[in-house]
Amino acid sequence: MLVTTTNHVEGHEVVRYLGLVAGEVVNGVDFIKDFGAGMRNFFGGRSQGYEEELINAREAALNELQARAEQLGANAVIGAKFDYTALGQGNNMLMVTVVGTAVQLS
Repeated sequence: MLVTTTNHVEGHEVVRYLGLVAGEVVNGVDFIKDFGAGMRNFFGGRSQGYEEELINAREAALNELQARAEQLGANAVIGAKFDYTALGQGNNMLMVTVVGTAVQLS
């Protein structure tokens, strides 16, 4: 399934708009990753643990979006946008959402 941030797909025409679809994922960050990120924050550098959590959460949200679009009969999602939010006491949970418009392209 094609998912794009644009509202048009070159060489294709939107035949039918099927509605708004979303994918949401909330992942907790474990103590070890949180501790490692804190150390990197103090000494400087990238937090590989947090980066992996972001990648996993983004992929899971995208998979959920595609599944919901497929249930509507879509072959593409246009205008996709991601949002990242820290949740929970101590901001130890990460919510990733992606929304877009499910469509049928020619």
